[in-house]
Amino acid sequence: MNMREKKKLVMVGNGMAGVRTIEHVLKLAPDTYEITIFGAEPYPNYNRIMLSSVLAGGADMQEIVINDWDWYTENYIHLHTGDAVTVIDTTNRYVMSESGVRAPYDALILATGSNPFMLPLPGANKEGVIGFRDINDCNLMMEASKKYSKAAVIGGGLLGLEAARGLLHLGMDVSVIHINSYLMERQLDEPAAKLLQKELEAQGMKFLMQKQTSGIVGGRRAEGLQFADGTELSADLIVMAVGIKPNIELAKSSGIEVGRGIIVNDYLETSIPEIYAVGECAEHRGIAYGLVAPLYEQGNVLAKRLAGLDAPGYEGSVTSTKLKVSGVDVFSAGYFNESPQTRSLRIQDDIEGTYKKIVLQDDRLVGAVLFGDTSDGAELFSKIKSGESVAGKEKELLLGYPTGQPAGGNSQSARLEAMANDEIICGCNGVTKGTIVDAVRNGCSSVGEIKSCTKASGSCGGCKPLVAGLLELYGDGPSVEPVKEGICGCTTLSRDEIVESIRTMGLKSVKEVIHVLDWNQPEGCSKCRPSLNYYLGMIWPTEYRDEKESRFANERYHANIQKDGTFSVVPRIYGGVTSPADLKRIAEVAEKYEVPMVKFTGGQRIDLLGVKKDDLPKVWEELDMPSGHAYGKTLRTVKTCVGSTFCRFGTQDSISMGIRLEKAFERLNTPGKVKLAVSGCPRNCAEATIKDLGVVAIDGGWEIYVGGNGGVKVRAADLLCTVKSEDEVMEWTAAYLQYYREQASWNERTAQWLERIGLDTIKAALSDAEERQALAERIKETLSHTTDPWKEIIENKELRKNFESLQGVQV
Repeated sequence: MNMREKKKLVMVGNGMAGVRTIEHVLKLAPDTYEITIFGAEPYPNYNRIMLSSVLAGGADMQEIVINDWDWYTENYIHLHTGDAVTVIDTTNRYVMSESGVRAPYDALILATGSNPFMLPLPGANKEGVIGFRDINDCNLMMEASKKYSKAAVIGGGLLGLEAARGLLHLGMDVSVIHINSYLMERQLDEPAAKLLQKELEAQGMKFLMQKQTSGIVGGRRAEGLQFADGTELSADLIVMAVGIKPNIELAKSSGIEVGRGIIVNDYLETSIPEIYAVGECAEHRGIAYGLVAPLYEQGNVLAKRLAGLDAPGYEGSVTSTKLKVSGVDVFSAGYFNESPQTRSLRIQDDIEGTYKKIVLQDDRLVGAVLFGDTSDGAELFSKIKSGESVAGKEKELLLGYPTGQPAGGNSQSARLEAMANDEIICGCNGVTKGTIVDAVRNGCSSVGEIKSCTKASGSCGGCKPLVAGLLELYGDGPSVEPVKEGICGCTTLSRDEIVESIRTMGLKSVKEVIHVLDWNQPEGCSKCRPSLNYYLGMIWPTEYRDEKESRFANERYHANIQKDGTFSVVPRIYGGVTSPADLKRIAEVAEKYEVPMVKFTGGQRIDLLGVKKDDLPKVWEELDMPSGHAYGKTLRTVKTCVGSTFCRFGTQDSISMGIRLEKAFERLNTPGKVKLAVSGCPRNCAEATIKDLGVVAIDGGWEIYVGGNGGVKVRAADLLCTVKSEDEVMEWTAAYLQYYREQASWNERTAQWLERIGLDTIKAALSDAEERQALAERIKETLSHTTDPWKEIIENKELRKNFESLQGVQV
């Protein structure tokens, strides 16, 4: 690849609209540009629409990533994360970042997105007052929920309700403050909004309607809200979700014409040649769009412009909103509030909890609102955009099937067939019907394959029935299995099918599995490669050589990447018990490498935060301590209380039991991270009953609890058994962990696994002494072939030499 001949394309912003533009450029003009992207956040491109799912515990960061780190590497994109651009020199054509990176450009895309609008209230700068716009905001809310109990969300729009639902899930008492008389007035009419409010109140949400906030009270931290009517509301956390404003400061300071957003023409060109703007930061014909579909339409037009294609410009978008608000489906499009020039039809079913309204003007459909059942949304939106006459078809549109025809039959197929090819099916990713149909006709034969090829249904999943319907309609008919999905979009095979194939066919490498089992992506992806690496190691513990390139970078570097690009290093401290010599060694390393923060963790260990990547090998070498595996899917910690060694309530020696467990099972690879704890008496100071496996001392023995979780989805552990001796604790623990290793799906925590298969299944599997001992022997055999992997990098010159070449950092 000859970089010298390529033009330099620089993009400021690493969000959904900008990266979608780059995807199209790579397809339309793959050899035209050398691409550099700057992102202010320390993450790859992720789906901001799914932040509410992260907050509510339905997804983690890895699941909402659209383009992982490997994608940038594979497409030769120079990516700078956590490094905002501060200067654009429009004369000499280069940008400069906060860290001093200078990048010249031939073409520059501004995709700076938007910022949350923070009300200029007295006290708005207090601690505990935040917006809801990015992953960092989610993290702040999750941390606050651990310390505080009452939350107030200002704003009853979509963003505010999603934030409130997430906080409710985190166990907080949540009140939503809204200045209007009903919720989501931009997307819903009053009857639909009242139905939504009723549903959310049933979930535990509280509402203060027609309330204007006048100030935030408290000391250093917010303690509550004051309202214009003189009333107050106490709150420990205040989330402002009252809207967004385009991020135009960089453009404005660079002399680029701005209004509400960065002003662009129909080809997304700004007032300065070779500088473009796309997404929420752009203002086109006086409008700055905030929905994903228009932003993707802009990206398509801009990509064609950059590729030198002669194509129509962007003429603006007719928008619709189809979304799931806190578990309830809603849809709106066009002008859904009545006026003297319009007439409307509506139908409401209080038993089914559905509502539908259509608005007509001059025999044309101009707006619609759906609540509870949004299956007709695409067809209605198509009619609104086309502007065709619907005279005589009004009731058909309202009821969803031809007048006089009973409900039933394959009405969805008829609707899908009649739908225009440019109709958006997947609103999260801006995928049209035509794109999905093309994918089906080009060989995609499952929803999973369509998701892999087009990204349709790859986010919230709400469009999956429509994708499946299109597959059945335009595929091979009923013989197609439209909903069969594999562990990722690369395959339709399930976890059990893959594991069985590895065993019966004797497959011994990730590449061999991908080739023999006919993956549709020849190199796999960031989801399946780590899982295959785990399954192979679990099945062939003595023969399989762990593939470092198939692990996430946190596991490869033996450190957690932080938001500023530095790393967190956690050495192993068995059972939370250390020595003066180890403490001195840690302190000396922290001083020598100028570690910004040394922190005690919740797992009774010491965390060195802010270590530079270049220093990682030397830090580990000079610590000369085993890795604490604070980053991988393995045994993390064994938390202990002081037990009978010092405590007057202790009935057993919990410290020695905990250290014995940790030394026995450290370095054990598991499907998900595993945390253990040992409490010396039923007072349970080590919190053993919310761990993956917890041991609690009782008079004359020990209780073993399993399947606990203390994270976002708190789950109390179940009692597995009661035993008398430490040796029995070790045997049952070994058997349980090995059974989990052999039966669970990769990335499935013990709590999820136990709920899926049931405690009785686990008890039955472990109750037989011979089978229990066999499981314990298998885990012992696996552990006999493990060494501290960080020492491999220190001692193996070739590995250490290649340390810096490890690519594809996965957060």
